Amino acid sequence: MSNTTTKRVPWRDASLSPAERADALLAQMTLEEKTAQLFGVWVGASADGAEVAPHQHEMNEPPDLEALLPNGLGQLTRPFGTKPVDAGAGALSLMRTQERIAASNRFGIPAMAHEECLAGFAAWGATAYPVPLAWGATFNPALVKRMAHAIGTDLRRVGIHQGLAPVLDVVRDARWGRVEETMGEDPYLVGSIGAAYVQGLEDAGIVATLKHFAGYAASRAGRNLAPVSMGPREFADVVLPPFEMAVRESGVRSVMHAYTDTDGVPSAADRQLLTGLLRDTWGFSGTVVADYFGIGFLEELHGIAGTRGEAAVEALSAGVDVELPTVDAYGDHLLAELDAGRIDPKLVDRAAHRVLVQKIGLGLLDEDWTPVPEVLPAEALDLQAVEGTVNLDPAENRQLAAELAEQSIVLLSNNGVLPLRSPSRIAVVGPNAENPLAFLGCYSFPAHVGSQFPDIPAGIDLPTVASSLRTEFPNSEITCVQGCGIDDPSVSGIGDAVAAAREADVVIAVLGDRAGLFGRGTSGEGCDVESLVLPGVQQQLLDAVLESGTPVVTVLLTGRPYALGAAVTKAAAVVQAFFPGEEGGPAVARVLSGAVNPSGRLPISVPATPGSQPASYLAAPLAGPTDVSSIDPTPAFGFGHGVGYTDFSWDGLSVGQTQIGTDGEAEAALTVTNTGDRGGVEVVQLYLHDPVASVVRPVQRLIGYARVPLQAGESARVRFTVPADLASFTGIGLQRLVEPGDLELRFGASSTDIRLSTGITLTGPVRSVDHTRRLHCEVEVGPGADVMAP
Repeated sequence: MSNTTTKRVPWRDASLSPAERADALLAQMTLEEKTAQLFGVWVGASADGAEVAPHQHEMNEPPDLEALLPNGLGQLTRPFGTKPVDAGAGALSLMRTQERIAASNRFGIPAMAHEECLAGFAAWGATAYPVPLAWGATFNPALVKRMAHAIGTDLRRVGIHQGLAPVLDVVRDARWGRVEETMGEDPYLVGSIGAAYVQGLEDAGIVATLKHFAGYAASRAGRNLAPVSMGPREFADVVLPPFEMAVRESGVRSVMHAYTDTDGVPSAADRQLLTGLLRDTWGFSGTVVADYFGIGFLEELHGIAGTRGEAAVEALSAGVDVELPTVDAYGDHLLAELDAGRIDPKLVDRAAHRVLVQKIGLGLLDEDWTPVPEVLPAEALDLQAVEGTVNLDPAENRQLAAELAEQSIVLLSNNGVLPLRSPSRIAVVGPNAENPLAFLGCYSFPAHVGSQFPDIPAGIDLPTVASSLRTEFPNSEITCVQGCGIDDPSVSGIGDAVAAAREADVVIAVLGDRAGLFGRGTSGEGCDVESLVLPGVQQQLLDAVLESGTPVVTVLLTGRPYALGAAVTKAAAVVQAFFPGEEGGPAVARVLSGAVNPSGRLPISVPATPGSQPASYLAAPLAGPTDVSSIDPTPAFGFGHGVGYTDFSWDGLSVGQTQIGTDGEAEAALTVTNTGDRGGVEVVQLYLHDPVASVVRPVQRLIGYARVPLQAGESARVRFTVPADLASFTGIGLQRLVEPGDLELRFGASSTDIRLSTGITLTGPVRSVDHTRRLHCEVEVGPGADVMAP
């Protein structure tokens, strides 16, 4: 570091507030030094092809670090997530880079380093956890928080400061390739699970990043980065609540703008969204970062800027503080606009102040700051000494990944064939039966980056379904036949699969997706589909083995729901696993054997037909089946659905006051009893039905839930306290209201399996509410059960 860093200067005085320290530093900085804090650099990224980011092939020449670093640097982009690198060697390289950055600028300011962490730290050899859609299937925020804390701890240990997760987009069209990155189709489920993830990451000392703010998942026809056609009411009541919940409850310190435009306004240039709502209304005080190349898209794709400089002015004025992944619009282009007087320098000060406050909060400007990551000793180091010394996939991580995988697996149907009782002969067919990458989402390192380096091993153990079945059923004769590829059009292998099926006592058909990027997969960013039919000829394979005469257990390893055709009624059982991570193979095998009683619930509906999209359970009456349309969008399996290996009875519903004020709260309780012969988990879901309102409302929507584990014969009294605030919606004047009138509280095992219901009436005047309203039910469970609820 430079000599300046050892002087007693106010920006290193820990007795002052972060804002005061940032003010003192800004007062000493030149305009070039301030703008340098507003961008990152992506060292080592290829500019000759779109590998891990859209339009990456349009990157300029690698930045001239000798010219840039004397002014400082805001961010380092993906030092571990660009190419396969040993964790110890990567930590050492990052340490040396930070030393260079701090020594090159006159204030000794290091950069913030960020990484992807959507399904685990996206680094070679790091634990690959289940994807977010699987988190949603757990209905277990506490478990997701534990996972996020583990991810954050690994990030922090090697010197990373910021994680680009979670995705809080609500699915509106399952054809969209990034469905796997979301937590489902319900705002409350997405918000409650997403806020828990943020809490875990932030508690570990990592800056979490909410994305994609806002509306990205609602693009037309499910096409990535397409325009969003959505009115302000749907935007307010479906898209925004998860972000609002996370901002209010999680301590999140960063937000990433969406790529899309909504009704003609790109998110990156939306002052009302990024400043008016996010900051002025919700009180967010962290940094807003650009999605990769998103500022340049204002010129290239949206056409609201004629030059990169104009794009910089639009984004900075709207409230985008940091350009990622590398310097472009906020470099010389922004300086030229400042020099020409086309943008107020105070906007640079505003953004730089936010960045510096964040760096101060991370300790990067403390006098005792050191670039040495926790995993490395403080003494002098060399590459030979650190390679192979850092384990990013320890046993405790794998155990947590296994727990998540097991709780996320959804048993959609079962005619009694499951759990399997040590069958003599098992035929395992399908393209994912022996595919070690079948469990990983597109933001796992092996799929996201490793696919570009086919000669380098995955770096983690990935037991397949077939190998896991051999472990789980050691006395069974197991035959594996692929039958077809994931998206290969050839049907030449189907006959062999049918022959194997006829010789077996049971067939395990392991089907699904291949995660990838920009068309290299069947699920993932830029891997959108025209209809929800299984990729390739997998449906033909499934139909053929269903006709073999042998019971077929269909196992789906996917990033989105698919229509299953005849399997809905003809399969002996259907098991849905949304990319369940590195422990997915053993988890599936344990579910099939009965060692694990499945407790996952669908975070997104499974369609009955492949072409009935977009459809969501969260829909108005006219969105359902009618006599005036030949398309029936009724799902094969609705949101919240899932069964297990025991039975539960629901009874004894009681309600407190049946009339409450529009500012009051209602209490309702029911008893859940495990009437089966083994322990299990029931997921009690509470839906609100508003039959008459001043604007069209969804038929029902989730407002609360609880996972209730019960042993055989055990009962629990589950009590919900429901504030009237949860009945609020955006009215005709776009003001959020609670209206008087009749409501119905529906208690269900899913959105299509309502077990008990009760009516309540809201009385009094129409009441306006704002961002301070209550967002949750209070949930209590009587003695004899543990409850896991948001």
